[in-house]
Amino acid sequence: MTTDIVTKNSILSAETAKRKIRRMAFQIAEQNTSENSLVVIGIEGNGEVVGKNLVKELVEILPIPIDTATIRLNKKQPLNAALEPALDLTDRVVVVVDDVSNTGRTLLYALKPLLETVPKKIQTLVLVERSHKLFAVQPDYVGLSVSTTLQEHITVETEGERISGAWLH
Repeated sequence: MTTDIVTKNSILSAETAKRKIRRMAFQIAEQNTSENSLVVIGIEGNGEVVGKNLVKELVEILPIPIDTATIRLNKKQPLNAALEPALDLTDRVVVVVDDVSNTGRTLLYALKPLLETVPKKIQTLVLVERSHKLFAVQPDYVGLSVSTTLQEHITVETEGERISGAWLH
């Protein structure tokens, strides 16, 4: 009888994740210097946590109003994605945030509720990106890009609103 042992390799520590989020916040600020406001929308779950950490950094460096929201998305029924609270995104810059981008599927379906309005720009941000794109969504801001096999998985772990690390297993 054999037992499969799953090994977890750390790819991001809590401190490194914080630095990567801060760097991406500066990139967002640089790309949006002439904007009047920004909307950061986290995808339900760890995307929300990454989004909240991003907003903490953005408010220190970007002197404009920053609104936040969440995209509720059942990954098994992605057509029912919903924005909460409902915001008017007309002519506004929107940054959609998730923890890990694997195939691009979640990011693609997360855009659906945003298309009911006419945003000025939609940008995407992920803490960790894998190189297995099946959908035509390429993140604008990436904390860490990792080449993996299809059998490997990446998990971002959180403790409340704090990112404790990311693991390859």
